[in-house]
Amino acid sequence: MSRIGKQPVELPAGVTAELNGRAFKVKGPKGELSMTFVEEVKTSLDGNVLTVTAADDSQRARAMWGLQRSLAANLVEGVTKGYQKELELRGVGYRAQMQGTNVVMQLGFSHEIRYTPRPGVALATPKATQVMVTGIDKQAVGQTAAEIRNFRPPEPYKGKGVRYVGEFVRSKEGKKK
Repeated sequence: MSRIGKQPVELPAGVTAELNGRAFKVKGPKGELSMTFVEEVKTSLDGNVLTVTAADDSQRARAMWGLQRSLAANLVEGVTKGYQKELELRGVGYRAQMQGTNVVMQLGFSHEIRYTPRPGVALATPKATQVMVTGIDKQAVGQTAAEIRNFRPPEPYKGKGVRYVGEFVRSKEGKKK
């Protein structure tokens, strides 16, 4: 039995939602998002409360129940508050700067790296060693941050690389003589 799926999704003031069959559309102060529910769950929208229930007792229906409820809650949170990920660049000469909507990074390679964000995601560099990824779609923000981190993941000997703010990287001991 899903403990997450049992909780209803409440729509805060200023958010409108419409449910047409399996299509769910949410509009809020930050923008508009939509998703399609899978066939294994039943949904109902009563006023400002969305409830998700399993259609039957199959394994897939029970698995999708909590997932679909979480995805709907992420849409509601995205159009009200939005999502943000912070990345920090650690290393000598590692820096980032904005050129229009793109970010240009020097990460110790012989060339600079230009990254163009996907639609609906905004990048910012408040400091030369920090990149902020913001947007209303949680998946797009997380994927963009992961792609930027993938250019130079933190290495375990000196800790150089691109990491999430607050991420702990375990240091290894170097080679002994």
